[in-house]
Amino acid sequence: MKIMAFSDLHLSASHAAELVAASAQADLVIGAGDFCNHRKGLDRAMALLAGITKPLITVPGNAESAEELRAAALPGMHVLHGEALDIEGLQIFGLGGGVPETPFGDWSFDLSEKEAERLLSRCTRADLLVCHSPPKGQGDETSTGLSVGAQSILQAVERLQPQLALFGHIHDSWGFRGQLDRTVTANLGPEPSFFEITP
Repeated sequence: MKIMAFSDLHLSASHAAELVAASAQADLVIGAGDFCNHRKGLDRAMALLAGITKPLITVPGNAESAEELRAAALPGMHVLHGEALDIEGLQIFGLGGGVPETPFGDWSFDLSEKEAERLLSRCTRADLLVCHSPPKGQGDETSTGLSVGAQSILQAVERLQPQLALFGHIHDSWGFRGQLDRTVTANLGPEPSFFEITP
């Protein structure tokens, strides 16, 4: 199965146009959160992506809540937050939000490590783990070299060993590719990234 994935669109019309065009080459599209900015403009972000006709799996970022994303979702779009979905035998589990809590204030949709751990504990098997936030030590470095990823997500990757762990959130690490045991890890960013996965 060919997957096209992205994160952190942040209402960029030019990136959205590129994503819509590239999605024609994919079997499945993954959006790893932060479609809008500061909890505003989510309907506009969805309109920018409306040309995607392939199955679209999303998680909320810290710029929109799970409830807001579900309310604004495009037809046929799946929103995962502490939930699993099977697509043609592919087991996908999603977790949104900023983990651990960000310093951005009340507008940011964040989870504590404990809250994230509780939601991730629902998952017993995954071929693909989609989170907004990175696992600790994987594509989580800020411009000052600070590692700000989530220990709870790292532990979930180590426990589940999915084929792919996809995320975004830390803009300074967009384009990161790594490996944790058998898991390929990737900090996506707003340009199309392609992956092959076998259910």
